[in-house]
Amino acid sequence: MDQILKLSGLEAIEITPLSNFVNIGERTNVTGSAKFLKFIKEDKFDEALEVALDQVRGGAQVIDVNMDEGMLDSQAAMVKYLNLMAAEPEISRIPVMIDSSKWDVIEAGLKCIQGKGIVNSISMKAGIPEFVRQAKLVKRYGAAVVVMAFDELGQADTYERRITICKRAYDILVNEVGFPPEDIIFDPNIFPVATGIDEHRNYAIDFFNATKWIRENLPHAHVSGGVSNVSFSFRGNQKVREAMHSAFLYHAIQHGMDMGIVNPTMLEVYDDIDKNLLERVEDVLLNRREDATERLLEFAETFKGATKEKKTDDEWRKGSVEERLTHALVKGIIDFIDVDTEEARQKYGRPLFVIEGPLMSGMNVVGDLFGAGKMFLPQVVKSARVMKKSVAYLTPFLEEEKRLSGTSHQPTARILMATVKGDVHDIGKNIVGVVLACNNYDVVDLGVMVPPEKIIEAAKREKVDVIGLSGLITPSLDEMVYVAKEMQREKFVMPLLIGGATTSRIHTAVKIDPVYDGPVVHVLDASRSVPVASELISKQTNATAKARFKKEYATMRTEHENRKQTKNYIPLAEARSNKTKVNWAEAKFTKPTFIGRKEIVDYPLEEIREFIDWTPFFQTWMLAGRYPGILTDSVVGVEAQKLFNDANSMLDTLIKNKTLKASGVIAIYPAVSDVDDVHLFEEQGQDKPFATFHFLRQQNKKAANLPNFCLSDFISPERGQDYFGMFAVTAGLGLDEWVAEHKADQDDYSEIMAKALADRLAEAFAECLHLKVRKELWGYASDEALTNEQLIDEAYAGIRPAPGYPACPDHTEKRLLFDLLQAEKVGINLTESYAMYPGAAVSGFYFANPASKYFGLGKIEKDQVEDYAKRKNMPVAEIEKWLSPNLSYDI
Repeated sequence: MDQILKLSGLEAIEITPLSNFVNIGERTNVTGSAKFLKFIKEDKFDEALEVALDQVRGGAQVIDVNMDEGMLDSQAAMVKYLNLMAAEPEISRIPVMIDSSKWDVIEAGLKCIQGKGIVNSISMKAGIPEFVRQAKLVKRYGAAVVVMAFDELGQADTYERRITICKRAYDILVNEVGFPPEDIIFDPNIFPVATGIDEHRNYAIDFFNATKWIRENLPHAHVSGGVSNVSFSFRGNQKVREAMHSAFLYHAIQHGMDMGIVNPTMLEVYDDIDKNLLERVEDVLLNRREDATERLLEFAETFKGATKEKKTDDEWRKGSVEERLTHALVKGIIDFIDVDTEEARQKYGRPLFVIEGPLMSGMNVVGDLFGAGKMFLPQVVKSARVMKKSVAYLTPFLEEEKRLSGTSHQPTARILMATVKGDVHDIGKNIVGVVLACNNYDVVDLGVMVPPEKIIEAAKREKVDVIGLSGLITPSLDEMVYVAKEMQREKFVMPLLIGGATTSRIHTAVKIDPVYDGPVVHVLDASRSVPVASELISKQTNATAKARFKKEYATMRTEHENRKQTKNYIPLAEARSNKTKVNWAEAKFTKPTFIGRKEIVDYPLEEIREFIDWTPFFQTWMLAGRYPGILTDSVVGVEAQKLFNDANSMLDTLIKNKTLKASGVIAIYPAVSDVDDVHLFEEQGQDKPFATFHFLRQQNKKAANLPNFCLSDFISPERGQDYFGMFAVTAGLGLDEWVAEHKADQDDYSEIMAKALADRLAEAFAECLHLKVRKELWGYASDEALTNEQLIDEAYAGIRPAPGYPACPDHTEKRLLFDLLQAEKVGINLTESYAMYPGAAVSGFYFANPASKYFGLGKIEKDQVEDYAKRKNMPVAEIEKWLSPNLSYDI
């Protein structure tokens, strides 16, 4: 019997060597279609079905369905949509491709579809055991499968990596899993070309060649891919994108690609493509010329067949002053802002009219685009920079006008913002401030480490309408509660907004809302700040909004109290008896090259740069995705690439000019564990420890053979054998002065970029130093050879947990850590709330044992908190103050 791929909805189709290319419709995908996402989010599933119907009528032979979006219940949405599709004969006659990065969503979808569909996708990125497990389940459900060219080291981006990964996956699937080879569809990764980056020039030709190799060397397997990826560099130029898709498909099909995710309505007939355009497109795809990208970009600018002709760079300068100001604001262009602002001032007669007229009109456009998801945060911050520079130009005229007439510009509202006492982190607060300012809010930013009395005093003096509090570390939560109590005592009625990494809706509901009669709202991120603030200050909606939030938080408190009644703990003694099993008799111990502390001063930033994990950098800017894939993402890829370029340009400058300095200190001492504590000795063989670190143990009920972890488990209980390390590093020396320059220049974008890069460099320094410790200074993994991706994924031996984080959630241990390190000598200090200053700093412990692992403590019983407080010789109330609110027996 021929081994051919057979798929079905209500009707069967067979993919044979004689079959034409199989179009997989791509528009029923929330990550690729804003229209479809809107329908799903608004529960307009009937309209969403029309999208599928359009795809079927447009020529799709398989429907790709993806519900992966942060604000959706992806599993529920997938099940509901597939069930509705099954009831529509015209749609359900064709097979379904269940597309998700979440296995539970895929499995839920497999239980819904009729006939034989396709799973998109599985890969080896999480390791072979998980790959095999998922493949066996796909086989059991009777589906075909898309296998991504992705392994433990990352996504394949060269010809060699593509064929190596696909061959390895094929052998595992066919020989170990027994998966039918005709049901295997490889996706060797289609990446954008014509990006201007040399490494990307061979992406298309490598895909073609890998496709040919797969079809010739992996019998009966198929090849697919997301075709629209190839043209992301030309978003906005529909005609050029259509030509690129058609030309790419022409060559890919010639090399053996027999199916692909493509919008059938976005394909030009290959023979109908303008010959000049086709020549330039194929020069890029086939990497035929050194200047191929430049020639295509130049031609695309003037190509008359484009859906919307692109204007030359300076054509916008021919518009009215209002149009120019709006264009500059939306595009973030500062080059002509002084000239255009002066022209507007002359035209409108008064500087106030310029602000309330064209500038606010332009910022309204920015706000609308951001709210609609058509602009991203980095673009909005650039818009704010333009606005600030324009207002700065007008300020002398405004002051003179105010002096003469007593009038001034009236903002929508005035919002006071502050990072609370003891906390030094303010990137998130700065971003929120920028977004609010873009929507005509007057932002009074008090900065960081602001005591409650200063917040109350400033709120009165500035006559603010809203107070916003920010905090990153756990102690900030208590400060927020105290500020709320002070606002109540002062009889304030204004809204109180709560935000920051350590904050949560449940903490806000349980701890802050009950102590203040005014509206209290937890704001998840910058994008929510404007609608929440607008609703709370509007005379039409404020009473309703306040009542709604009060009711919502009261319900959350009730549910929280009910959940507290159901406990799942075991006694502390039982948890300790279920400690991590380590065979210390066979353990190997490596003596470090030194005992005591060692300073690392002015470490080269160019070396640290190589260890940067860029994914959190993009998260800071509210761009979701994992690096490097985010650079080619269908939604945020273009903006992510611009941001990445700006960041690296700034890195080049700061390294060249030595703007920042990175320094740190490490220490290693002989150590022994004692139940949940670790004792340190100045030298091996001593009887009396000179310091002791105290740790907490998991206390939740565990499944059989799973231990109740404690960090002390990873240190030998026998003296004279083991060692314990610690460190503190910063890349923020000089940051305050650098930020001050950007502030003076009204440049929010560069200010936020500088802080974000300093944070990334600090984390990279910690990673770099940990590597140096493992291979040289301690040397317990001297033969380690890992890629940067493996370092980011923590594939090394040993761990570096930090006080205040999941495995060790008590911030007070940081005081002993800093005392032993004498961290102040290298410029790193602790605030009274145990925040590190500069904020771009990292500290923690080093554990060398291969059995050591990261874990979250989870909730614990009061008996352990009392025992812990006794061991530390501290009051229980003081311990509770510094523990994570999501940790202990009672928030």
